[in-house]
Amino acid sequence: MIDPLERWREHGEKPDYAGLLTFGGLPYTEDPAELEGVDVAIVGAPTDDLVSDRPGTRFGPRGIRAASCPHGPHLEVKIDAFEELRMVDFGDAPVLPADAARSHAAIEATVGQVLAAGAIPIVLGGDHSIAEPDIRACATKHGPVGLVHFDTHTDTGTEVFGLEVSHGTPMYRLVEEGSVDPRRYVQIGLRGYWPGPTEFGWQEDKGITSFRDQGIEEIVRQALEIVGSGPCFLSIDVDVLDPGFAPGTGTPEPGGLTSTELLWAARTVAAGIELVGADVVEVIPTAVGSADVTALVAERTVREVMTGIALARAEE
Repeated sequence: MIDPLERWREHGEKPDYAGLLTFGGLPYTEDPAELEGVDVAIVGAPTDDLVSDRPGTRFGPRGIRAASCPHGPHLEVKIDAFEELRMVDFGDAPVLPADAARSHAAIEATVGQVLAAGAIPIVLGGDHSIAEPDIRACATKHGPVGLVHFDTHTDTGTEVFGLEVSHGTPMYRLVEEGSVDPRRYVQIGLRGYWPGPTEFGWQEDKGITSFRDQGIEEIVRQALEIVGSGPCFLSIDVDVLDPGFAPGTGTPEPGGLTSTELLWAARTVAAGIELVGADVVEVIPTAVGSADVTALVAERTVREVMTGIALARAEE
């Protein structure tokens, strides 16, 4: 007779609703010393103090983890990232509610610990303002990075409601400070009614590229050519999806990508760039576990990024 306890200990096999809540059941650690030899580390950034519309993304990291399922081989590309890569869940950055500056400092420091160990951080947001500290941490280690940015919005405002630090301003600030190379910066999925001529004029002057209607396969092909070689960050705001696929987000906008398009694109981009970090942001969970469609598609997007990393490593 099979002893369930022994099988759990030997193989790590357990239902996705059992055990410590980590991403995909990954081993959990908050000790930087245990990052040695790790390829990928999950980091939570549970903060939404800088949103301009619907709050709730502070619960995103927990919701994404709760939507995880046991690992297995990817049915299309026939590779299991959990088997090919050494990965851990590094827990959440020690954010401080109502103090965005200290929360951002904590996120940057936590991501910096992952980078110092030679691992790739995948950050679970949180609102999109977290891109500022996590991309800055990557640029501190690697120099100015390229950026592939999936989003409804450019997030290149100089201010939102009079505030210079917001979930609508991180990319402007990162370009201006030199953390992101604007000529290796590609935006995918823009639509709707914000921003306006001032922001797009600034982007044109800087050499930022925006895509919308060419079809996802052609867009990704051109994006990979533009970012080229060199360290690159992948930032995915779930509002790039049509609200039918991701209703739980702060600023939904009809007319977006399908989940099939985003999952394919996330994997393909991650496999085709020199990925030094990634984030998936703006998830507002509306239920617990896999019943939450937005947390579920966000979790699968992270898995596609992991699969892309594994594919790239396999080709080295």
